[in-house]
Amino acid sequence: MRLKKLPGPIGLAVLGLLAPALAATAPEAADSPTAHVPWSRQANLYEVNVRQFSAAGTLAAVDGQLARIHALGVDIVWLMPIQPIGTQNRKGSLGSYYSIRDYTAVNPQMGSLEDVKRLVAHAHALGMHVILDWVANHTAWDHPWTRLHPDWYKKDAQGGISPVIYHPGPHQEVWSDVVALDYRVPPLRTAMIAAMQYWITAADIDGFRCDIAAEVPTDFWVQARRQLGAIKPLFLLAEADAPALHEQAFDMSYDWTLFDLMRRIAQGKEDAAAVRAYLAASRERYPASALRMLFTTNHDKNSWEGSDVELFGASFQAMAVLAATLQGMPLVYGGQEARLEQRLAFFEKDPIAWKDLPLQDFYRALLRLRHDNPALAAGPYGGAAVFLETGNPHVLAFERVLQADRVTVVINLSAQPQRYRPAGAAPGGDLPTWGWSIRAEGGDHPAQLP
Repeated sequence: MRLKKLPGPIGLAVLGLLAPALAATAPEAADSPTAHVPWSRQANLYEVNVRQFSAAGTLAAVDGQLARIHALGVDIVWLMPIQPIGTQNRKGSLGSYYSIRDYTAVNPQMGSLEDVKRLVAHAHALGMHVILDWVANHTAWDHPWTRLHPDWYKKDAQGGISPVIYHPGPHQEVWSDVVALDYRVPPLRTAMIAAMQYWITAADIDGFRCDIAAEVPTDFWVQARRQLGAIKPLFLLAEADAPALHEQAFDMSYDWTLFDLMRRIAQGKEDAAAVRAYLAASRERYPASALRMLFTTNHDKNSWEGSDVELFGASFQAMAVLAATLQGMPLVYGGQEARLEQRLAFFEKDPIAWKDLPLQDFYRALLRLRHDNPALAAGPYGGAAVFLETGNPHVLAFERVLQADRVTVVINLSAQPQRYRPAGAAPGGDLPTWGWSIRAEGGDHPAQLP
């Protein structure tokens, strides 16, 4: 997709109903846990499922694609767990990536520590950073700790180590291949932080994506951030959405609310008003410093709920535009640039069908626009989204302004062509089914997409 020069300024009337909560909030002091490392503030995130990323399923194969990933506009590479997988009570023939048998080793099917170090060094040379998926809530049944330190684990009514029970109650899930750790035991905390430190010192990892972070006590994450941050500045992503996790421990959390809303819009159950309500509620709920991860899929959504086609159908690109331009950090799940039409198997080998990368130009244009225009920086570092009048409940329009930089986004959130007519003298327009347009002024490269 080519970027085209703007013919002139855009004019859409600001809808007074929702004023910006913050136009350009100043970052916190550098020693604050919510100041966020500078390289994360205008970053794009890319998740790599190493097993499925290539036919080989190796770190070396990922390393071989780093230059392409970088050219896509990616700044942070998130590696799903690379440690050895438990064999006891394993699910499927290969097991879950999240059933960790050894925190400080590399799954031999994926490669070696030297492969990790080369990948991270290559990413750094390209100007990217690497975060590692971290599973602190549980281990595999055959992790050495279950034999050496059984007191580090939660017990069942009979006093024995038992599977993880997730969401206790009528809708509980039993994770039969893993066992839960007990953070009331101080030596466990020490050992877990030491294992995380290993990856920073041995491989120069830049941070962690922390699996089901809300199931681990927040005070552990606070302790871990303090000790790990003494080695180097880090970026921490929580697989959670609790606002309190942002206050002292995490830079970013999952925005499941927006994902669920986009699904309802794709199904014709919501319109533009729901997006405005969503953002107003989010501003009330989260601290101004909080970064939110915005996504159309990730490894869980893809494997358990559906492919991009199943989740969003013809609305997919419109939703990807929304996720890339609101006030968070967009995630691209590895394979989406190839139009991910498959549910990748979770416990078996199921490599991505890369095809001819039909959406690579689409993502490259979106992600580069975020680099080019500071108004699209994440959270408090960019401009606040201000909604604009369109005269049509199915058409969403908003702009983000930061000093001389302005980005205006218009999206048809419906399965029918729509006409929009702003208030005042501003020109209107027509949008095709799920059509969208982005107009950027200022920044490094004024542009209009598509």
